[in-house]
Amino acid sequence: MATLLLDDGTIESDLDEIVRELAPLGIHLKHYDPGTSLLFPHLIEQDTITESEKRYILELHNSVFEFLQQENGYLWCDLLNVHPGSPHLETLIATYNRYHTHTATEPIYVLAGEMIFGFVTPDGKQIQLLIESQDYLVIPAGVEHWCSPNATLNFKAIRYFTTAEGWLPNYTGTQLSDSMNKPR
Repeated sequence: MATLLLDDGTIESDLDEIVRELAPLGIHLKHYDPGTSLLFPHLIEQDTITESEKRYILELHNSVFEFLQQENGYLWCDLLNVHPGSPHLETLIATYNRYHTHTATEPIYVLAGEMIFGFVTPDGKQIQLLIESQDYLVIPAGVEHWCSPNATLNFKAIRYFTTAEGWLPNYTGTQLSDSMNKPR
């Protein structure tokens, strides 16, 4: 389940409280356990997976999350598989671990591992959100944020798209607050 680090050092782990804290940003967070990971536990554990294994995982989740696609107009999705040996890992981290926005909504469902997101609140404070397996996060277009894997550099997540350009980062230049110790 998700954990939220507020700028005053408070750590919140109650999902309802985290949702309340994220509401001013329009961010949605839910925890879904459709049980699909039981159908491919070996794939969740291994670092590398083949293209056919990726398609298998996506097909299973597409049937479970069809309502999300219909409700939100997602046109397609992909599986992001990050591990210490991932090709272009440094580039991926460098691309998304700076404050940026997107022109489209950024929805993501974590299948395994953890991801860290940082956000700038409407009053200029900075907060960090750790999401874990079975967390579904939707960041609206225009919300200033950064994203990074945790220190293990290991996660699998499904990204949903409404446009191809929508996930390209538009860097804002906002510097990470000294009160936030972002893992690298």
